[in-house]
Amino acid sequence: MRSFFRINEYLVLLYRLLLAYVFYFIARWLFFIYNKSILNVDSFGQFLKLAYYGLAFDTTAILYLNALFVLLSILPLFINTTRGYQKFLFYTYFIFNLAGYALNFVDFIYYKYTFARTTIVVWDLLEHESNGLNMFFRFLVSYWHVYLLFFLMAFLWIYLYKRVRVKPAIRPIRKIPYLLSSLIGIAIIGILMIGGIRGGDFKKSTRPINMLDASRHVDKIEHSDIVLNTPFAFIRTFNANTFKKAHFDIPENTIENLLHPIKHYTNNPRTTPNIVLFITESYGREYWGAFNKDANIPDYESFTPFLDSLAQHSLIFSNAYANGSKSIHGMSSVLAGIPSFKNAFTSSSYSKQDIESLVSTLEDMGYDTSFFHGAPNGSMGFLGFGNILGFDHYYGKTEYNNDEDFDGSWGIWDEPFFQFMKTTLDEKTDPFFATIFTVSSHEPYIIPEKYEGKFPKGYRPMHQTVGYTDYAFKKFFESARKEPWFDNTIFVITADHSNQIYFTDFYGKVMNRSAIPILIYKPDGTFVGDNKDLAQQIDIYPTLLDIIGYSKPFRSWGRSLVGDKIEPPFVMNGTDYYQLQRGNYICIFDGEKAIGFYDIEDKGLTKNLIANRNAEMDECELFCKAFLQDYYERIVDKKL
Repeated sequence: MRSFFRINEYLVLLYRLLLAYVFYFIARWLFFIYNKSILNVDSFGQFLKLAYYGLAFDTTAILYLNALFVLLSILPLFINTTRGYQKFLFYTYFIFNLAGYALNFVDFIYYKYTFARTTIVVWDLLEHESNGLNMFFRFLVSYWHVYLLFFLMAFLWIYLYKRVRVKPAIRPIRKIPYLLSSLIGIAIIGILMIGGIRGGDFKKSTRPINMLDASRHVDKIEHSDIVLNTPFAFIRTFNANTFKKAHFDIPENTIENLLHPIKHYTNNPRTTPNIVLFITESYGREYWGAFNKDANIPDYESFTPFLDSLAQHSLIFSNAYANGSKSIHGMSSVLAGIPSFKNAFTSSSYSKQDIESLVSTLEDMGYDTSFFHGAPNGSMGFLGFGNILGFDHYYGKTEYNNDEDFDGSWGIWDEPFFQFMKTTLDEKTDPFFATIFTVSSHEPYIIPEKYEGKFPKGYRPMHQTVGYTDYAFKKFFESARKEPWFDNTIFVITADHSNQIYFTDFYGKVMNRSAIPILIYKPDGTFVGDNKDLAQQIDIYPTLLDIIGYSKPFRSWGRSLVGDKIEPPFVMNGTDYYQLQRGNYICIFDGEKAIGFYDIEDKGLTKNLIANRNAEMDECELFCKAFLQDYYERIVDKKL
């Protein structure tokens, strides 16, 4: 019976698969421990409930990763129980399982920066990094504890795997019964695997489980990331094209009335001031005191003394948000008014098209355009996208040409690179447009040795680097102020996304995790004040064109922050789902329909009001549909 019914083999196979569930539970627990300050779990019981819902997602990931192992385990090869074949299965099992399992450990750290499970999109970012090996060893030093945990789990997993072995055959196999019983076993296991991969659903009419399904089981949106696991996120986004037209059949006149996607501003006369735009790495709104005066954060502390002083003479937008979670998202949002959601537009095949942007419109007005980034040329994909936008000049680490100022990780320290930009601009002929993407306020959160002890350490490693970059701003403005081009220049300072959170009661709330600063400064005092309307990165492009009196129609989903308020303020962002802030409500949209409405002040998304829908909520949902229909249609049909 044991020989041809293969009961022992099937039981051992079940044990080996169950081991994967055990270690996925451990990984989920460790993920929570590393990120508990932003995941807002109230009790261990609540965590267990979320882990229970996560079993469906674990099943899909485990069965995908073990599909070959299972097949090789159940095929009737007559040698399945031999020592050599079992050794072959051992390596097959752990090559796939440990590769997938390691992805969970990435999010022990990376989740703090993206607030989403890591997907295949990360490879789009890594392929542009020329110092990948250096980054690996630096992460190994900085996050040694994560590597240690992974290897401990791997060794424990291997030990437990070896504790239970397949019993070798003790008599000659009766081939016909063996083959027949094996075919039955293959059929049953195959059906179970198909159902498991689909999320426990065998119906043809329903789609396989995906990342959005995690939000069905939670009251707080951030809890969906506990339900999920990172291997599942990778697998489900592999070769996935999210840039598909959204067929909501919204009439063009409705899109025009809601979005005003084609702008034509006539508020201001044509002028050609210089424009210098700072996209500051990871510089979330939390760190900048001028943007937190009315936030009511107990014991709040600012780490930007110079920028706070500059804000007193500037127009600031203290209710602004990023349109994405990664640096490359920030570049397309700020310069081209193109937000990124599940995937970066810049990493898609649709990015290689003619794009009307701040660069192209300013060049149409005779501006010289430059992009500065102190990292190795091509890092983050900025050089490639900069070429698509049509910058006249790109200045990177190569052009700086002095590795003595290299920080050893990302690029040239901000202070000397700011001065390099300043001296380069000194040689330009007016009008010019310069964009700089800074690098120093970034992991591993180090500053030049000569400044050790100069800036407050604060409460997070990020705080010291915020102080250093603030100092770099100070030195830049001190030197630039002496140049003739300074007085006729508009300066804009914003961030690509936020970073480490300390004041979690405010900035740990779901919507506030994407909170960024936007500042406009002109030396003649033209722009002063604190505007508390909703604002976003994609508003910067139309705002600048409105200010300088650009007279032609142009495409933008953002709005002018200084123009007439014919376009209601809104913010659109999100990764696994779309988040709209507009009017009195926050709308959570899953790509097909609204799944939640919250009061505009409920940034933590604590009370879903969808059961009491009203006309304004209906319009928010319509706005989401109109936005996505126009967004994807323009991208896919190359009408940017």
